[in-house]
Amino acid sequence: MKNSEVLMTRVIHLAKRGKGRVSPNPLVGALIVKNGRIIGEGYHKKAGTEHAEVVAINKAGKKVNGSTMYVNLEPCCHFGKTPPCTETIMKAGIKEVFIGAKDPNPLVSGKGIKRLRKSGIKVYSGMLEDEARELNEFYFTYMEKRRPFIILKIAQTIDGKIADIYGNSRWITNELARKKVHSLRNEVDAILTGIGTIKKDDPELTPRLTRKIKEPLRIVLDSNLRIPQNARIARERTIIATRLNSNKRKKKILEFMGVRIWEIQGDKNGLSISNVLKRAHKEKVLSILVEAGKRVSSSFVKEHLVDKIYIFISNKILGSGITSFESLGFKRLEDALLIEKISFKCFKENLLIKGYVYRNH
Repeated sequence: MKNSEVLMTRVIHLAKRGKGRVSPNPLVGALIVKNGRIIGEGYHKKAGTEHAEVVAINKAGKKVNGSTMYVNLEPCCHFGKTPPCTETIMKAGIKEVFIGAKDPNPLVSGKGIKRLRKSGIKVYSGMLEDEARELNEFYFTYMEKRRPFIILKIAQTIDGKIADIYGNSRWITNELARKKVHSLRNEVDAILTGIGTIKKDDPELTPRLTRKIKEPLRIVLDSNLRIPQNARIARERTIIATRLNSNKRKKKILEFMGVRIWEIQGDKNGLSISNVLKRAHKEKVLSILVEAGKRVSSSFVKEHLVDKIYIFISNKILGSGITSFESLGFKRLEDALLIEKISFKCFKENLLIKGYVYRNH
């Protein structure tokens, strides 16, 4: 069993190579063992291409018959852009399969395992399941909660300021920390911000400081369609989420420029973030990085929509300026938002605190 866990750890590392490339598919790695030796391995490289199981089987070649497969996610059993992996596994003559986690997709969940067992293949499920689920936290949240996985990113001074009293935020953190943010942008499907940030900073919200894997979607919350037509973000792969009755003429102009418009039903506070996320889910956006001002960041926290948080802390103290959050409604220490599974990383004099939001209330 210990050796099997080592092999599953290898599978998870293989799967990670597809980060930023496979959405809306999950990250999957696979390897095949026979007589104590790895004879084939692979990972899903890009949506629409061969799945990890097929890549590993092809690499194993004629030796594959009678072997054992390790895969971090339940093999698919339905036709999508590629044929079912269960059928390929069966035809290859693989005798047993170790699986990290069941696929939460209703088209697959448990059915892939059942299909393999029915054919006589021994199947063991749940090996390093926690690690397998964390690897595909975007995918599991998308399938189970019917919304994208939300990462909230904050860049602040030691005393919790995201900008000075004039609204200047360039640059609070150093270049190494900013490169990490750009690396994170490479991994998500979309980056979300508010119109306030657009008007103050005119950001591009692209992964410029790292090797670009893709250009994520950019979603701007702009209930009254106040975005300047010359904003750097007003181009293709940008989505403006606005209210139903906002300026029709400006909508047409923006669409002519390549911008997509999402007309979203509002609530008493303006745009409904929940409705924005429902639309994102419908469009197969699995993950969103929120890079915004305190109002938008606070709204996501208040509505219990943040899954993971990245707080970059610079080596500066301002003593005045704009705080990271506005009032969240917590009055007592025992009501405070808690972050768990925390990890730390230094970028020279800057610090990253990363963790998951704990649902205690």
